[in-house]
Amino acid sequence: MALNGGIRSGLKVMISNESALSKSVFRGLHATGVKKMGDHGHDEPFYVHAKHMYNLDRMKHQKVKMSLGVLAAFSIGVGVPVYAVIFQQRKTASG
Repeated sequence: MALNGGIRSGLKVMISNESALSKSVFRGLHATGVKKMGDHGHDEPFYVHAKHMYNLDRMKHQKVKMSLGVLAAFSIGVGVPVYAVIFQQRKTASG
């Protein structure tokens, strides 16, 4: 019975506070303004790299760099799971 009375009194307090809270709550969208990149941002003459950033056909030593990149990515993709399996088997065998 005491629990039931406590729940009722708690609900009464919540209902009375809800009307006071609903008046102070603002529902709506809020967005900040657009920031300009003027004095302290990356200015156009000093920060132009996007046009020529991925010109792979003009890269020096393209065959060597691309081969090493593909080999590294493949080695990581194969090596990490193999190491994980070996590590897990060693861990369960010793336990």
